[in-house]
Amino acid sequence: MIDVNDMAPDFTLPATGTQDITLSELRPAPVVLFFYPRDNTAGCTREAIEFTESLAAFKAAGAKVFGISKDGLASHEKFIAKKDLGMPLLSDEDSDVCETYGVWKEKKMYGKTFMGIERSTFLIDGDGRIEKVWRKVKVDGHVAEVLEAVTAL
Repeated sequence: MIDVNDMAPDFTLPATGTQDITLSELRPAPVVLFFYPRDNTAGCTREAIEFTESLAAFKAAGAKVFGISKDGLASHEKFIAKKDLGMPLLSDEDSDVCETYGVWKEKKMYGKTFMGIERSTFLIDGDGRIEKVWRKVKVDGHVAEVLEAVTAL
């Protein structure tokens, strides 16, 4: 499992705005990757809006912020338009990146077991190393905690 001080596994994923994002090409900027289960669900919407509301502070700290889920680009584009989100969303439809980062997990809800994304955030420093990992994220207060870690870099 990926942890603090590991090199962040590189990837290239399609992003909203008709672009592909390659993690290693973002250096030397710090990068925040927040993995979330699904577009337009209550917790995911709150988290994405909170990141959007703090984007100016992340940019001031030199950091780039990206959301990642298995939803396709069409879903991401609708989510961005509907909620006026400010950061690119990356589509990991095959769950390769989710699996590599260890966020594709067995989950249980209402007595049913299924595979899904465990809400997680990774802070990657300008050298490409994992600086901090948040797993099983609770939305309340999370973005402020991530921003504090970014500004401490």
